[in-house]
Amino acid sequence: MSAPFEERSGVVPCGTPWGRWYQTLEEVFIEVRVPPGTRAKDVRCSLQSRHIALSVGGQELLQGKLFDSTITDEGTWTLEDRKLIRIVLMKTNRDAGNCWTSLLENEYAADPWVQDQMQRKLTLERFQRENPGFDFSGAEISGNYSKGGPDFSSLEK
Repeated sequence: MSAPFEERSGVVPCGTPWGRWYQTLEEVFIEVRVPPGTRAKDVRCSLQSRHIALSVGGQELLQGKLFDSTITDEGTWTLEDRKLIRIVLMKTNRDAGNCWTSLLENEYAADPWVQDQMQRKLTLERFQRENPGFDFSGAEISGNYSKGGPDFSSLEK
């Protein structure tokens, strides 16, 4: 169980015209396909608490108000294999009830099925964090798991 939870359990991606985005309890990942041979000096990326702007070679690819707030100083972007930009945003609110339903306020929303799968995954990730001796990466969950699932923290151990 040495690999992180998201590596063992996979990701629940939301496809977009430019790539995909997905999330964990703590982070939002954005993967943007760019023309092969893109150089870092061609990339302009602005990451703010509630706003993102990305352009390559002067062409805007992604811009708008994020669904929720992030920690500005911890956001990063990398250019991988000169054909993919990966942006990692650190969520301000890191509980399982904070499942982003879209990347931007009014754009790139997850369809209902994907949204449901994202919430299930965040709930299992929360259970994993609360119970480090168990492996929830392949677990199935049913019932009321919206808003992070049931809260067992008040139960006696």
